[in-house]
Amino acid sequence: MSHVSEPAEPTARRTHRRAVWTTILAAQLVIALITAGGSWLVYDNLNDNIPEGQRIRHKVPEVLPDGVASDAPTKPLNILVMGSDTRVGAGNDDIGGANPEGTARSDTVILLHVSRDRSHAYGVSLPRDAIIDRPDCVTDDRGEVPGATGVRFNTAFEVGGPVCTVQTVEALTDIHINHFVVLDFRGFRDMVDAIGGVEVCLPKAVDDDKHNIHFDAGTQVLEGTQALDYVRERYQLSVTGDIGRMKRQQAFIASMIQKVRSAGTLSQPQRILSFLSAVTSSIQTDDELDSVGRLKDLAMEVRRTGLDKIKFLTVPVEPDPNNPEVTLVWSATAQDLWERIRQDEQLGKDFSEGSIGADDQFGDEPSQSPSPDPTSDPTSDPTSDPTSEPRTSPEEAEQRAEAGLCG
Repeated sequence: MSHVSEPAEPTARRTHRRAVWTTILAAQLVIALITAGGSWLVYDNLNDNIPEGQRIRHKVPEVLPDGVASDAPTKPLNILVMGSDTRVGAGNDDIGGANPEGTARSDTVILLHVSRDRSHAYGVSLPRDAIIDRPDCVTDDRGEVPGATGVRFNTAFEVGGPVCTVQTVEALTDIHINHFVVLDFRGFRDMVDAIGGVEVCLPKAVDDDKHNIHFDAGTQVLEGTQALDYVRERYQLSVTGDIGRMKRQQAFIASMIQKVRSAGTLSQPQRILSFLSAVTSSIQTDDELDSVGRLKDLAMEVRRTGLDKIKFLTVPVEPDPNNPEVTLVWSATAQDLWERIRQDEQLGKDFSEGSIGADDQFGDEPSQSPSPDPTSDPTSDPTSDPTSEPRTSPEEAEQRAEAGLCG
């Protein structure tokens, strides 16, 4: 993993600080779509919460993978999930660090790929500050937006909104995006609170007086405002800057999936209602997803995906040759990842190593090992075999520590 120095300019540092507030927001929609399932059926009264969707003008046509017929009952899905740092609206306007220009940005974009047979899914985080060549965009609400070369990825949202971000991703990856969703601050906080908080594990305590962020070391449950502090902390937990922090945020998403799908959440109708209310009152979508019924249909399609089949990873990156101490670019290896998505293939060893799965146990502290069961057969447990490979490689353990994660 590349180590990227922090920007030296004070303005850049402030921009990064504001950005972290939103790095986790949009990914919660992934959880809602996959886990809500049949619960949508009884909450049609939430329909008025969702604003009218925007039309996507695609740069890449839908091309099915090799061997998939055009009349196949199900097709692969690619959903672009974004977080908006807007301060507009109740629940958002009391959050500090607003963009001085008053414009909204998407500081996180996750490309969620769901396989045609719905047996697996993976979300690819796209770093906000990666340097790219942004294409010309055309949107219904902003008209024609000229492109630019050598700009940060998140400028697409700032100048052209979610539709321009979709067109940018399509142009860069040659992947057809079926849908998009955007979530704001209020949605994140309310979703975390609705399910009673999310469990995380910190390898060390955090005492960041400058930003008033304080956490104890070890396993703990964070509620909405605490969770915002956790995902925006960048000075004491993540020594690799945004890349390490993104790995920690992916772990947070995975832990939230576990919580949403737990019996403690699914057995409490009020929690489900609060969760879905938080989702529907805080999102923007494309015009094919702008109703509870359409979101429910999508949720019903993908809910069969098992927890152990959902993975999160970051697009391969490397230091920007023109500014290696500050910014990143996508590496050439990213083209292999885009081809796997286009062909609806699984990640494979190259990309799955270092990924975070929704079935990982993030509350287990590295110093706490379960006591052996004297009645069990040690030969039946691969972890008791000294010749077996460890679940976490030394390299991955180092990456997790650098990201501020327990073992």
